[in-house]
Amino acid sequence: MLNFILLLIVILMIASMWKIFEKAGQEGWKSIIPFYNVWVLAEIVGKPGWFGLLMIIPYVGVVIAFYLYYLLAKSFGKDVLFALGLIFLPIIFFPILAFGDAKYVGPPVENHDEHKQIEG
Repeated sequence: MLNFILLLIVILMIASMWKIFEKAGQEGWKSIIPFYNVWVLAEIVGKPGWFGLLMIIPYVGVVIAFYLYYLLAKSFGKDVLFALGLIFLPIIFFPILAFGDAKYVGPPVENHDEHKQIEG
């Protein structure tokens, strides 16, 4: 019985990532290819693809994953609390992102306020 429940969870998460990739304008099959999926995920959130591969580095990978999930939430117009949901309750929040009404709005724009001289 436990194996059946785990199988259902795996199928739900695969379907969720597939749908999220499609919403972001990528082919869904890219979400099931190991390593390539994090490459594409990094590109979806506006980072270079190699950035996603940093997830394979022990300890660093956890921080990178949290950051990519935060950027993923922002890419769909969600806030920090939703990003925390993606990080700590993925079984609930990834399907909400995938099958809910969230629309892909593109990578978040970094706000770099440059010092401007005041002409006077």
